[in-house]
Amino acid sequence: MILQSLVKYYEILANNEDSNIPKLGYGKVNVSYAVNLSLEGELLNIIPLKIGAQRGKKMVEIPQSMEVPEQEKKSVGIKSNFLCENAGYVFGVDNKGKPERAKACFEAFKQLHLQILKDVNNATAQAVVNFVNRWEVDHALEHYALAEYLDKILSGANFVIKINGGEFAHQNPEIRQAWETYKSNSDNTNTMQCLVTGQESPIARLHPSIKGVRGAQSSGGSIVSFNERAYESYGHEKEQGLNAPVSEYATFAYTTVLNHLLADSAHKLNLGDATIVFWAESPKKIYQDFMALYLNGGTVNNGENLVQDEAAAREINSVFEKIAQGKPISDLSNIFDQETNFYILAISPNAARLAVRFFVANSFGEFVKKVGRHYEDLRIEKQYPTDPDIFSVWRLLNETVSPMSKDKAASPLLVGAVLKAIITGTQYPAGLYNSIMLRIKAEKEISYYKASIIKAYLSRNTEEFKEVLAMALNEQSENSAYILGRLFAVLEKAQQDANPRINATIKDRYFTSACATPASVFPVLLRLTQHHISKADYGYTSDRRIGDILEKMDIDNNPFPTNLSLEQQGVFVLGYYHQRNAFYQ
Repeated sequence: MILQSLVKYYEILANNEDSNIPKLGYGKVNVSYAVNLSLEGELLNIIPLKIGAQRGKKMVEIPQSMEVPEQEKKSVGIKSNFLCENAGYVFGVDNKGKPERAKACFEAFKQLHLQILKDVNNATAQAVVNFVNRWEVDHALEHYALAEYLDKILSGANFVIKINGGEFAHQNPEIRQAWETYKSNSDNTNTMQCLVTGQESPIARLHPSIKGVRGAQSSGGSIVSFNERAYESYGHEKEQGLNAPVSEYATFAYTTVLNHLLADSAHKLNLGDATIVFWAESPKKIYQDFMALYLNGGTVNNGENLVQDEAAAREINSVFEKIAQGKPISDLSNIFDQETNFYILAISPNAARLAVRFFVANSFGEFVKKVGRHYEDLRIEKQYPTDPDIFSVWRLLNETVSPMSKDKAASPLLVGAVLKAIITGTQYPAGLYNSIMLRIKAEKEISYYKASIIKAYLSRNTEEFKEVLAMALNEQSENSAYILGRLFAVLEKAQQDANPRINATIKDRYFTSACATPASVFPVLLRLTQHHISKADYGYTSDRRIGDILEKMDIDNNPFPTNLSLEQQGVFVLGYYHQRNAFYQ
């Protein structure tokens, strides 16, 4: 299902004139320099191709992404790419202390280009042929053109070839035709039924690397890969990709479009160790624009707003305004087809391979509704006017991490489970709720974000606390846990009124035990509060509030509970949060 969906999306983009997706036989590669040749094949100079890019507050130089002939899947052997390679292949030099291997790399580069260009009769092709025939590997480092960029050249940067500062060799029409002919005549005799297309086709033995997954190897990783007998099927030992037969065409299509998605920082999210991409069965990027903003509360990549489509931004603002006002999300504008199939894929690094954390398919409209329900579940009265009406998934997960922790990333398993619950509309994982309760007990602080998460979890995962899972204080509720939370807030306020400059309140000492074992704490706190009431200027107000709350509990007939369940402790927290907010309205 994953590969089929990616192949279909590749075909949609390939048939769209405005798309820059590479065509069959080509791929996007980051290129740093051009080898500038004369028509006689002499090396004139090295031309930098890096471009400026904004990275946070800094402007840096990064390699330029160019469409070049498809790159080979390399392992430990020597295998050259066509017209785009590193210094080891182009010049036969490296900094690894293996000159003989570097010479072998150049020889592979030379033979490949002589083979492909042998029948191409134009000046550009002849210049490349002259270069590989005349270049002297033994004297390469003495050439003046390499001296200026030697350190960077040896760092592994990619090179393409230019002729007299003008045409790139890989863009010459006749050379492209020769490459495509060579590619189609490759001696792949492994013809089987493709699991993706269902057609009898040549099967790819090795799949190109997937790059752009955070935390994965810089050279990329594989989704489909076999290199040990323990993973192989009977009869396909040491045959790698033949154990999961995917045609060369489908392999090219799914890896190309996935690399295309992962290279687009405006339309991917990084949460924990997962990199999340999404796409619609449409060439229009507005679906991705909308979802990138929607999943992350109006921004992408933890605050870096990269989405450019104004229509998507307007639509997001309209949806968020309705959620903030408690209104149902009505139909989206007609710029969207809500029945369009939409896909969300989360990938995590795993050594040289990539692990699929989850893959979800649904209509675009259904995704909008399910994510909208998540934001509605989170709605609660704000603690401060500056608190956002909508906050991102990243901000939510950040609440599960201790501020004292060196590793600020949330648990990878929790990240995947939470995001999957959001986009499928299923119950939130218990780990989310447990993490938030642990943070509250450790930090003795109930923030707007933590209260929102508790309210969302209880709203979606339980049925018995509906009356207290409201936006603001419910003074009519008779839920004992909720009333105890309110009572604790009133007792704390009485202490603060009596001692305005107090550094530590009863919350710092008693909150955790009051929340878990009320019967052991509240009698002590009530006796202590009488001293606070007698000292405060408006102690009678606190006394009245305490009396009203105790009357609701009917202490004489229903004494303080010995303990509260974990869910009831969450209700206690909400009662405390609501009552505390009510003091400062």
